Amino acid sequence: MSSVRVSAAQARVLERRDQKFFQMRRLGWAVIAIVGISTLNGDPKPAWHGRALVISIALAVYVAAMLLVMFRRGAFGAAGDILVILLVGASGITLAAAQPDGSAELAPSVAVFVASLRLAPPPVVAAISGSIAAGLGITSGLTQHPAGEAVLSALLLCTLLVLVGHLMRRSGETEERSQLLLAELQDARDAEAEAAAVAERGRIAGELHDVLAHSLSGLAIQIEGARMLADREQVSPRLAATIGRSAELVKEGLREARQAVGALRGDRPPGIADLAGLVERFGRDAGITADLVVDGTPLQVSPDADIALYRGAQEALTNVARYAPSSVTTVELRYDADSVALVVTDRIAITDHTAAPVEALPLAGVGGGNGLAAMRDRVTRAGGTVVAGPIENGWRVELEVPSP
Repeated sequence: MSSVRVSAAQARVLERRDQKFFQMRRLGWAVIAIVGISTLNGDPKPAWHGRALVISIALAVYVAAMLLVMFRRGAFGAAGDILVILLVGASGITLAAAQPDGSAELAPSVAVFVASLRLAPPPVVAAISGSIAAGLGITSGLTQHPAGEAVLSALLLCTLLVLVGHLMRRSGETEERSQLLLAELQDARDAEAEAAAVAERGRIAGELHDVLAHSLSGLAIQIEGARMLADREQVSPRLAATIGRSAELVKEGLREARQAVGALRGDRPPGIADLAGLVERFGRDAGITADLVVDGTPLQVSPDADIALYRGAQEALTNVARYAPSSVTTVELRYDADSVALVVTDRIAITDHTAAPVEALPLAGVGGGNGLAAMRDRVTRAGGTVVAGPIENGWRVELEVPSP
């Protein structure tokens, strides 16, 4: 399957062929005009009797054959092109024989030029050009004086036109091959650069796995030990629950670290198709009521937008766990005609709407405080927008990205 770049190069090649064909059509009109004027002013002039009738028929056939050459390129296949070119040559030789003082050499020699320019197999070109040149040479030798000079002039003209047509054809083919080879070379360079980037991402992924994943694994072991110790020491339920949630957060972080490593290695990153699992884990691990609502017909989004929506939902849910653990959370995924929106809304569930004190939020100080900024940067790179702010009794985060 051709790449986009190679397909574009092939389209340019076809366009250039058409341009050359239109240019050659102008030359064809000039040849018809010269042959027609020369024949009408020659002796004998075209008429409807005797030798003049032969000239009239030959001129009509020549013009018709030239028009087929000019306007019906390839319409009859290779055999049809050969037949039309032979018809141009035969009618031109007939004109040269019936009216020696007209366009004796020009009319049939054009067929030689067209054959060398349009026909591909060299033996076919040689056979057709040789036949037409021989016929013109014999006709010139029999009808013109001195015969030797006439024959030599006709053969030299045909030879020159064959060479010109051959060089023009080879030049065009070389230029077309160069354009295609250049496009393929650029594709090969892009593939090489992509392979190098994949190798580098693999190396970085290995480093991240060794440093981050191993550290989180060690932390998970330590927290699990702390949880077991808390069970033996019969600590307060609140402390035991906090340790348990910390263990779940470490496991989630380890899972995210593995996903990041997989993305660097070329694995599929998480996206909006994974939102249901994310919301379900969040509700279970954080002990918060969370629901996912999908509105509209699912649409395809770009890979950047896909992961931006997932990471945005992840960050918004994490903030709910930190700052509003007693809230009821709704994650709405809305598909519109030309965009996809993700809305995360949390509302406190206590009836007197009294905010929990900071010391009652054990996760409030966790994190670097740059989550919303990172979310906004990611969504902006995907061509979308982020709106976040307080609402009555809660907080609302809305992300919107365009759909293709």
